[in-house]
Amino acid sequence: MDSNYLRAFLTIVDQGSFSEAAEVLHLTQPAISKRLAALENQLGTKLIDRSHREIRLTDAGTRLLPHARKILDEIHNARVALTSDTGRIEGELQIIASHHIGLHHLPNWLRRFTREYPDVSLNFQFMESDAAYEQMRKRNAELAFVTLSDSMAGHFMVYEQWPDPMAFVAGPEHLLAGMNSPTLADLADYAALLPDTTTATYRVVSRLFLEANLPLNPQMPTNYLETIKMMTSVGLGWSVLPLSMVDDSIRRLNIGFPVTRVLGAIGLTGRQLSSAARALLEVVRDEEGG
Repeated sequence: MDSNYLRAFLTIVDQGSFSEAAEVLHLTQPAISKRLAALENQLGTKLIDRSHREIRLTDAGTRLLPHARKILDEIHNARVALTSDTGRIEGELQIIASHHIGLHHLPNWLRRFTREYPDVSLNFQFMESDAAYEQMRKRNAELAFVTLSDSMAGHFMVYEQWPDPMAFVAGPEHLLAGMNSPTLADLADYAALLPDTTTATYRVVSRLFLEANLPLNPQMPTNYLETIKMMTSVGLGWSVLPLSMVDDSIRRLNIGFPVTRVLGAIGLTGRQLSSAARALLEVVRDEEGG
């Protein structure tokens, strides 16, 4: 079973189209269709139903999917095992980072990493943490730096993690900023500027209000913390932001409830890390005080 055929099959499934899969693999659409057809001929069965506009797996394709991923993972692991003997840290490293980590943590890591490992070519993708989990599942990166989730699937491996303390905040001219010790009940009277309901931050804040039997009034959800900070600073509502983002443009509110989330580096169980990925994790561990 040719690994290139399997990779074509998986990319078609993950991208949801032949044309996009061809673009990802730098092939023409006829070439990727030919690879799928060759795999189907080898196996003696159809893997993808072409009678619909969207990509649909046949029963055989559904059964093959996890095995195809494992086969390519083992090929990856074999390459890692062979290259580790050279002792050189080089090659391409695919990384995903959340927007917040990319802005507030990644720069310190990269200044040191690029100085110490100039032969590593870094390829970045920046996205929300939920999207990062999906891209990792598709093997589109070796490491992802994200907000860790309680609902994270078991096939993810957490390599490093560190707390990210947060604080309730409001703009300098917001009425809440003038209170000595505002309560959750005080906050319930004003708009809350929070990320989407699927995020760890929203779940933590929502749980506090639920346990206090208080309403939460979220407005204009966005997962970009810099945008939330801007809207908070001009007085559109209160928010909860990482302490690392608190400056003179916003005021910390002494609510009396500590809030934190956990950031971390994840990979996939059963998929070994390259020497470059391991070196980056060492830098992260040192910089984050782990």
